[in-house]
Amino acid sequence: MNPSAILRLIPFAALSACHSGESTVPTPTDSSMKPPVAAARPYTVQSPNGARVDPYYWLRDDTRANKEMLAYLEAENAYADAMLAHTGELQEALYQEIVGRIKQDDASVPYLKNGHWYYTRFDTGKEYPIHARKRGTLEAPEQVMLDVNVMAEGHDFFQVAGMAVSPDNRLLAWTEDDVGRRQYTLRVKNLQTGEVLSDAVVNVEAGVVWAADNRTLLYIAKDPVTLLGDKVRRHVLGTDAAADPLVFEQKDKTFYTGVGKTKDELYLTIESQSTVSSEVRVARADDAQLSFRVLVPRERDHEYSAEHLGGRWILRTNWQAKNFRIVESSDAHVANRDKWHDLVAHRTDAFVDGFDVFRDFLAVEEHSGGLANVRIQRWAGGEPFLIESEESAYTIGLGANAELDTPLVRYAYTSMTTPASTFDLDTRTGKRTLLKREPVLGGYDQARYRTEHLWATARDGTKVPVSLVYREGLRKDGSAPLLQYGYGSYGMSMDPGFSYSVVSLLDRGFVYAIAHIRGGQEMGRDWYENGKLLNKRNSFTDFIDVTRFLVAQKYADPKRVLAMGGSAGGLLMGAVANMAPQDYRAMVAQVPFVDVVTTMLDESIPLTTNEFDEWGNPKEKPCYEYMLSYSPYDNVSSQDYPALFVGTGLWDSQVQYYEPAKWVAKLRALKTDSRPLIFRVQMEAGHGGKSGRFRRFREVAEQYAFLVDQAGG
Repeated sequence: MNPSAILRLIPFAALSACHSGESTVPTPTDSSMKPPVAAARPYTVQSPNGARVDPYYWLRDDTRANKEMLAYLEAENAYADAMLAHTGELQEALYQEIVGRIKQDDASVPYLKNGHWYYTRFDTGKEYPIHARKRGTLEAPEQVMLDVNVMAEGHDFFQVAGMAVSPDNRLLAWTEDDVGRRQYTLRVKNLQTGEVLSDAVVNVEAGVVWAADNRTLLYIAKDPVTLLGDKVRRHVLGTDAAADPLVFEQKDKTFYTGVGKTKDELYLTIESQSTVSSEVRVARADDAQLSFRVLVPRERDHEYSAEHLGGRWILRTNWQAKNFRIVESSDAHVANRDKWHDLVAHRTDAFVDGFDVFRDFLAVEEHSGGLANVRIQRWAGGEPFLIESEESAYTIGLGANAELDTPLVRYAYTSMTTPASTFDLDTRTGKRTLLKREPVLGGYDQARYRTEHLWATARDGTKVPVSLVYREGLRKDGSAPLLQYGYGSYGMSMDPGFSYSVVSLLDRGFVYAIAHIRGGQEMGRDWYENGKLLNKRNSFTDFIDVTRFLVAQKYADPKRVLAMGGSAGGLLMGAVANMAPQDYRAMVAQVPFVDVVTTMLDESIPLTTNEFDEWGNPKEKPCYEYMLSYSPYDNVSSQDYPALFVGTGLWDSQVQYYEPAKWVAKLRALKTDSRPLIFRVQMEAGHGGKSGRFRRFREVAEQYAFLVDQAGG
C-alpha cells in the first residue's frame, strides 16, 4: 500500500488551518445519483448452533458468470464513477505526485549467489520488472532472464511469483498468474539458449525448488475447489506433468504447505504450518529418491523452523519459549529436545521473528520495544549487539544474504521519513556501508517531516504502541486531519516504513498513524494471543482507543479522523464502523473480510480450514456466539456510519468478492446517514489489486482523493 509534490495545489500552512466541522465537508447531493439496490432474497445459513437469514447470499457466484450479479457489480462501479467524478482533478494530481516520486529507470541492489549477481530493474514507462543477472562481476554483460513487460502483453493482469535458478545456473523455473487468483502455472527456461521449455504445470502454489540433479523440481499442487496447496509433487523435465508422482500430501487441511532448500543447499524441505503448529520434512538434495523424513514431529502449540549449517540443525522454536528461542542440535538428536542447546535464549521482552545463518555468525530478527530490530551474534563468542538507529520509529530487517562465507550481513532500514535503505554491515569491524537509499523524486526532503513513536492507553490499561508521521510545522492544536491505519491479525507486525504515497497526504496537512494493535506481534506472542479467537475484540477497541488518544493529544481534529485497513484490516474497519461510527469521518476498507461466520462455516472456501485457530470454528458454540458478536456483516444496524470506500477484486481468492458486495448491499439498506458509500470492484484483479507498478497507484489515488475530499481538502 504505497509510494513530493510535483503539484502543490494549496500551501501547507493554509491546509493546516482549514479544519472546522461537518459543514466544510462536501458531500454530493445530486438526486440523480441513485445508488444501486441489490435485491433482498432471504437465504437460510445453517449451522450446528442455529440458523441465520442472509438476504444477499445470492450475490455469491463461484463461477463469476451470473449475469445479474455481474450487472450489479458493474452498476456499483458506474455509481462509484459518478460519485467520485468531482474528485477527478484531485485523483490525477495525487497520481502524478505519487508516480512522480518514483525513479522509473531504477534497479535493486545486486546480490551474489553461486557466482552470479542477481538484480531486478525497471525501464522508464514500463509497468513490470526485468529480472537479470551478471556472471562473476558487476562489470560483466547483463543477461535478461525474464522481461515481465513482454510476458504481460495482452493480459489485464500478470504476475511472476516464485523464481528458482538450477544449481548449475543453466535453468530458470518460475510461476506466473495471468488472472489474479493465485492459481499459478510453473514454467522453465533454458538460460543458455533462451528457449522456454514445453514443461508447464498448472494450478500450483508460487514456490518451487530444484533438486541437485538440475532436472527435478518440487512444487505444490492446489486443490481445484478450496485452492489449498496440499500436495507436493516432483516434476522431471521433459515428462508429462499429469503423471508427476506425489511426494507428500497434507491430510490435515488446517495446515499450509511450502517447499524450500537450506542455505547450504544440502537439503530440500517441505514445511507444514498451521496457526499453532509446524513440521519440517527434509531430504538430501542429491538423493535420487528424495526420501523425506520428519525433523521434529508436529504437535499442537509447537512451532519451529529449521536451517542446516556445519553438520548441525539450527531451529527457531517456541517449545518452552513463548517468544521463541534459537537452538542447535546434531542431526542424530534433532528430534530429542533434551539434546537441544540454546543459541539465543528465550526473553520476555523480545520476540524472535526469524534468523539467518552465516559461516561465522548468526543474524536474528526480533521485535523489541515494539519495533523491528536485527541482532548479530558471532559463533566464536562475544557480546551480541543490535544494529542501531537514530530515529524513534523505524524498521530494520535482514536483506538478501545468499552467501554463507562472508563477514558481511545485508540489512534493510526504513522509517516513516527515511526511504528504504540497503546496508552492508561488516560484523568484524562494525562498519556500515550504505549501498542504496531508494530515490524519492519530486523534491522530497526528509528533513521536512517528523516521526514519533508513542504509547496510547487502551481501556483495559494496556499500553498500545503508535507510530506516526507528519510534516514539520504541524500545530498540535487539534486542527489536523488524521489517517489511521491498522491490521491486527495473524501475528503480523505492521512496522513503520516509508510510503511514496503517504507523502501526498502529509503535504496536505495530514497526520498519518499506524496503530500497532493487539493481534499483531509487535510486543511479543502475548500481544498476538490477546487479539485473536475469543480475545479478538481487543483489536477493535485498541484501534478506537488509539484514535481517541491521538485526538486527546491534539494530533487530530475529531471531525476529520479517517481510517484505512485491508483484508483482515478490512474486518477491523467493518467492526470499528459498527462499534464507534461517531469517531470517524470516513474509512477505506480494501478487500475486507466482513462476513466472518458464514465464511468460516463453509470449508469449501479457500483458507477457511486454515483459519480455525485464528478466528475460531463457528461449529463450536462459544466461538459461534463470539464471532457473531463482532462480524461486520451480521452487525450492520440502522445507525449513521462514516463515509465508506469499499474495494474488492472479482477474482480474489483470499477474501471472496461477495463478502464486501453483501456488506455494501446491507449497509445501503440499513444505514441512516447520507454520507457516501462507494464500492469499487476491480473486474480483472484479485486480492492484491491490479498488477503493474503504476496501475496500482491509480487505485491509491482514487482512495486518497476520497479521503482528502471527506476531510474537506
